[in-house]
Amino acid sequence: MRKILLAALVQLFVLSLSAQSVVKGRVVDETGLPLPGASVVIGTQGQSTDANGLFKFNSVSGKSAKIKVSFVGFSTVEQAVKVPFNGEIKLQKTSRQMDEVTVLSTRATDKSPVAYTNIDKETLAKSNLGQDVPYLLSQTPSFVATSDGGTGIGYTYFRIRGTDGSRINVTINGIPYNDADEQGTFWVDVPDLTSSLEGMQIQRGVGTSTNGAAAFGANINLQTENYAPKASGELNMAYGSFNTLKMTAKASSGLLNNHWAIDTRLSSVTSDGYIDRASVNMKSYFLQAGYYGEKTTVKFVTFGGTEKTYHAWDGVPKDSLATHRTYNPCGFMGYDANGTPLYYKNQTDNYTQTNYQLLGIHSFSPALTLNAGLHYTRGDGYYEEYKQDQTLTKYSLIPFTVNGTTYKKSDLVRQKKMGNDFAGAVFSLNYNKEKISAQFGGGVNRYWGNHWGEVIWVKNYFGSLLPNSEYYRSKVSKWDANIYLKANYELLPKFNVYGDLQYRRVTYSLNGTNDEWDDAVNGMQILSVDKKFNFFNPKAGALYRPDKNNEAFASFAVAHREPTRTNYTDGSAETWPTNETLYDYEAGYKFHNSLLTAGVNLYYMYYHNQLILTGKLNDIGEALTSNIPVSYRSGIELIGGIKPLSWLRWDANVTMSRNRIKNFTEYVDTYSGDNWDWAEQTVNHLGNTPISFSPSVTANSLFTFTKGNFEAGFQSQYVGKQYIDNTGNDARSLTGYLVNNLRLSYSLPVKGIKGIDLTLLLNNLFNKQYISNAWTYSYYYQADPASQPERYNDFGYYPQAGFNCLAGVAIRF
Repeated sequence: MRKILLAALVQLFVLSLSAQSVVKGRVVDETGLPLPGASVVIGTQGQSTDANGLFKFNSVSGKSAKIKVSFVGFSTVEQAVKVPFNGEIKLQKTSRQMDEVTVLSTRATDKSPVAYTNIDKETLAKSNLGQDVPYLLSQTPSFVATSDGGTGIGYTYFRIRGTDGSRINVTINGIPYNDADEQGTFWVDVPDLTSSLEGMQIQRGVGTSTNGAAAFGANINLQTENYAPKASGELNMAYGSFNTLKMTAKASSGLLNNHWAIDTRLSSVTSDGYIDRASVNMKSYFLQAGYYGEKTTVKFVTFGGTEKTYHAWDGVPKDSLATHRTYNPCGFMGYDANGTPLYYKNQTDNYTQTNYQLLGIHSFSPALTLNAGLHYTRGDGYYEEYKQDQTLTKYSLIPFTVNGTTYKKSDLVRQKKMGNDFAGAVFSLNYNKEKISAQFGGGVNRYWGNHWGEVIWVKNYFGSLLPNSEYYRSKVSKWDANIYLKANYELLPKFNVYGDLQYRRVTYSLNGTNDEWDDAVNGMQILSVDKKFNFFNPKAGALYRPDKNNEAFASFAVAHREPTRTNYTDGSAETWPTNETLYDYEAGYKFHNSLLTAGVNLYYMYYHNQLILTGKLNDIGEALTSNIPVSYRSGIELIGGIKPLSWLRWDANVTMSRNRIKNFTEYVDTYSGDNWDWAEQTVNHLGNTPISFSPSVTANSLFTFTKGNFEAGFQSQYVGKQYIDNTGNDARSLTGYLVNNLRLSYSLPVKGIKGIDLTLLLNNLFNKQYISNAWTYSYYYQADPASQPERYNDFGYYPQAGFNCLAGVAIRF
């Protein structure tokens, strides 16, 4: 009995000591609202507050501890507390911080009735060892990333809810970033931009009104980093598989004379790539200088990059997948005397882009602020390629004669070049007081540029070929203006209503000649496009929050999108498409407390005149993108997170969707005879079919283990079967795949500096052989009129790397 009593007393004493070492509490703003994601540091231990602003340290030594709490847009607090501690720490907004106000009018808030995900600076930094933005976002709901080279470095692309990047609006500090001509986003032009970001927000669906390209399925809002309050620096280096090397240097002046600050970064990313010769050589920079006053802040930001990437655009042929999975047909020149294949060494894409932004904000009162921005972007580049057996007249070249033989075809090297400018202004007047918050804003942007092609070499050519012989040139001009008014009003306690009205006007002109030969005019295809679009995009919704743990929303939005340059160049005046329209219905529910976060989003996206490939050809044999009357995407997104233990957290999301074209008609080329002469296009009426590259299931899982300065993250991503075209035929589909990655990191405290961070990424841990993207060309062959046509398919696949790793070190001082 004595032994039992003694053991109980000892256990009680131990538990008492344990309880006395706990430091916990809540981080809130000046109004008492919790700040989820705030950084809380005690000594060498650090963590982020949960969805309710709560934090907890279980084993704090000593009778007192020094707590450091920081959050974007708020003054950092450092205070000493007695151990144990259980209290509230309040942060004050700082007027000198640019905060998110420069992009506030285009971002969703906790009262916006839209589906969105925020990614903070710390989360981005954990895996930032050289891969481009799409791969760092691949754990977010409904997101699928792919790359030409197979490593996530260089030319990378993404889809959200099956919607491709040309339909997803991207802004940086509220400034439009999509290419105005083709409407996509080329992350290769700004390598390692992630190292200079404060955070990102992804809005799925139409989202809130924004500047620039149409948000026709999602929008992504990037915010560059805030100034560093104290002088600091950082050196990063990462090295890994495929000879991948990333080097980054950052420096910050800190706040000078209580008002001025300068921050800068230089980066280099190189890699040999997974696919043969798919090398990348990229350089980038970032510089910002700002004045931070009590009521006025002005910041100049410039960033850009230069890239040289070897082509891997053509994909791997189907017959090479089993024997030579990394085969790259780009640059093939033929064979030498020993039968060894030869490849053109300079089959590369080359581009330089520089971006300039002047951002300003003025506070008239605590309730009223004005922010505005001016921007200018210059881009110059070309891609060079070796072309075999080309018809000379199609390049404005005269056939040549050698030893009495006239050659109408020859191998040649061509360069397709472009130079473009993009400039404009955006603004937003923001009002926020008591029950209402409102933004009145807009922007005017102009894009202008030239596209031209030059032949720089012809095999065995005899004639008056100039060093650079130009064979086509076109000029483009585009104006894009929008104005919007949106407001969120607390109609009843716990019930908010939202309204958002946007008018957008687009004018587009394209004149000159295209890069394709037109037999009808015996010359290059003539371009003469002059189009004007007027779009009205209304949005409305409501959000109900019965208590601090529950919220629900519903919304409806309309979006319009104009055709791209390719939609015009691949057609003619008779076949040019019209604009697309999207009607987006969204509803969601979220529950969160200190242990669990769970949410569900429902969506139905109804498209009118969506532009897709049907197989139909134009007059010169190019594939047309055609408006189809009716298509839709519907789905459910399940999102959750749980922290059962202080050292363990599990986050996951699953999207299940149905993506359909109603009454789809396919057009297939038909060839006949011994010479495979083109005969006609066969028409197949297929009824309702799946939309290409829209998996019915995607899922992500992340287990995070934290112990002191060590952290491990086990990531899993599943992408279901994808159809390569819009026919829904399994013969033209990609098998679903499950990929697992492991991230290990450790922060090493070092006296005299802030610390050294070590990171190891083990990607595709189980060496899954998978393909994330592909193209196909389908056709019939009929040997003679009495035989049945037989269908054939050509493919280009984009395999992704098997097991690979990256190791990085960051020195912070």
